[in-house]
Amino acid sequence: MPSSAAIPASSKLQKSKLFLLCGILALAFSTPQLAQAQTPLPETEDGTTSDPALIDNQDLRPLSQGILSIQGGQRLMSEANGAVAGQDYELAITKLQQARQVFNQLSNFYQELAGSFAGIDTRIAEEQRRQAFETAQMRDEATYQLALVHRAQNKPELAVPLLVQIIRSQNPTRDLGQKAYQQLFELGFVATPFPRTGDAPTP
Repeated sequence: MPSSAAIPASSKLQKSKLFLLCGILALAFSTPQLAQAQTPLPETEDGTTSDPALIDNQDLRPLSQGILSIQGGQRLMSEANGAVAGQDYELAITKLQQARQVFNQLSNFYQELAGSFAGIDTRIAEEQRRQAFETAQMRDEATYQLALVHRAQNKPELAVPLLVQIIRSQNPTRDLGQKAYQQLFELGFVATPFPRTGDAPTP
């Protein structure tokens, strides 16, 4: 009579296969999690990690990629330059008008903020005043480019008001103001060149 402790060899083999299969399945399910936990964060050039949770919030500010920003206005200027290069003057005019409007709004907003912080926080007030000046300069440059496009279209009646606005904003002694006046002289809107020959250079 065979002993109860004796187990057929085939049964032992089946149990061994079952245990091995369970082990393989357990390892397969745990490996992805383990690999994910042990994968190092990508490093930047300076050796620091680029964990999205640690990225400076300034890089994610929505206006930095929007229209109402210096970057947005500059993108419009770049698109206008591309349109001019392709002699698509209508598209260039549209882009320059949009850029001019963006820079004008920014300059006004920065100026208002500078006034609001005057006497409260000098650093912020000066920073906003500087931003107002820089965006006003960009607005006048966009205006000048727009006037040139109108002149290229043989529409001086549209260029003259823009050139006068630039001179009023820039002052005739500044470089952009002198360029705008020179355009008026070439168009025949003014009769006397500036600076006149023999005049002492303006500081």
